[in-house]
Amino acid sequence: MEDEEEEARALLPGGSDEASRETRPPPAASGALQALCDPSRLAHRLVVLLLMCFLGFGSYFCYDNPAALQIQVKRDMQVNTTKFMLLYAWYSWPNVVLCFFGGFLIDRVFGIRWGTIIFSCFVCIGQVVFALGGIFNAFWLMELGRFVFGIGGESLAVAQNTYAVSWFKGKELNLVFGLQLSMARIGSTVNMNLMGWLYSKVEASLGSAGHTTLGVTLMIGGITCILSLVCALALAYLDQRAERILHKEQGKTGEVIKLTDVKDFSLPLWLIFIICVCYYVAIFPFIGLGKVFFTEKFGFSSQAASAINSIVYVISAPMSPIFGLLVDKTGKNLIWVLCAVVTTLASHIMLAFTLWNPWIAMCLLGLSYSLLACALWPMVAFVVPEHQLGTAYGFMQSIQNLGLAVISIIAGMILDTRGYLFLEVFFIACVSLSLLSVVLLYMVNRAQGGNLNYSAKKREEMKLSHEE
Repeated sequence: MEDEEEEARALLPGGSDEASRETRPPPAASGALQALCDPSRLAHRLVVLLLMCFLGFGSYFCYDNPAALQIQVKRDMQVNTTKFMLLYAWYSWPNVVLCFFGGFLIDRVFGIRWGTIIFSCFVCIGQVVFALGGIFNAFWLMELGRFVFGIGGESLAVAQNTYAVSWFKGKELNLVFGLQLSMARIGSTVNMNLMGWLYSKVEASLGSAGHTTLGVTLMIGGITCILSLVCALALAYLDQRAERILHKEQGKTGEVIKLTDVKDFSLPLWLIFIICVCYYVAIFPFIGLGKVFFTEKFGFSSQAASAINSIVYVISAPMSPIFGLLVDKTGKNLIWVLCAVVTTLASHIMLAFTLWNPWIAMCLLGLSYSLLACALWPMVAFVVPEHQLGTAYGFMQSIQNLGLAVISIIAGMILDTRGYLFLEVFFIACVSLSLLSVVLLYMVNRAQGGNLNYSAKKREEMKLSHEE
């Protein structure tokens, strides 16, 4: 804290007391410029934070391009929903494996700087190939593009977190992670509300709708990936410069992945995995198919359907840091996870069986989605020893991607054969399974005397007694 106060004082035009005694205070502009260029100063680290936040913007913006253009993709490429959902499945397939190796590649092979640049290039190339698939009317090329995009997307998120840990420590870190997540959600929201409008503008300038219009729209959307690549290059330069000036080490993920650890995973950890998979497969595939659902069932216009489909991300942007703070202060992770899953179940039931205004259900879904992320992911650290954390988180992301890939295809098939009501019942079944797992986890945790439901105060006391 003293370091930060010193930095804050140093940023003022007069600099710190000692500095002002030794030299005459420089002009305000020159002082601010000095602070921006000095890697030890807060102002410089804020510039780095800004670049970190924008690093993931492009990949999150383009991830949900298919959802924002669901009607156009199906019409222009003449594909059914099952084939359409393959665009999401192909993104997830490489990450079933890459979640284990992303950290290893960053630590041992490329290093954080080259790793980030390479993964950003994969994101850019993937989006370009995806757009070319539209221009040349080749759906297989679009699928290939999504596969390449997937190789870069998730690994880029690992790199982003590694940079954050390298530049920010302790209390700042939770806030930095919260801000990065918020920026990712803003990227998704902007995509949902912009791409449909962009398609109509391209259509007006080209004179007709069709696969070429789709391809050009996706190519323009790809500009955000170029922005991410520029941020990766700037971060690499600033990180190398800071290493030279401050003699700091290059950031490492610190992940040690040992597949043999899987056999030592406890029952509570397997239940956490089940909760994770069953919950997220009822969120992301639903958003992927949501736009047409809102136009068909509730008679929304295309623009209004895009807006309501993005509300989960809109709410998540400000609420993720707030809920993160709430869970940090109160503890009781299991109770918060239970609240989130029950609220999500209520949202899906409302969307399936009532004609109530869907804004209510979608706002509840946004709140519960934000709360679950803040309460569920930290629980892994309470049930596995520190040396197995990398393997546990890698495995959790891996089976989450496997679940998303498989369920995306199944969701498309259900929609083609049975319609939206049946699809909603399927999502309700998934969330119910997640709820059952939460109840089981509560019982197992209680029987084993586990710490998943401790208050923050009790955790602190336990930590102190262990240290003594």
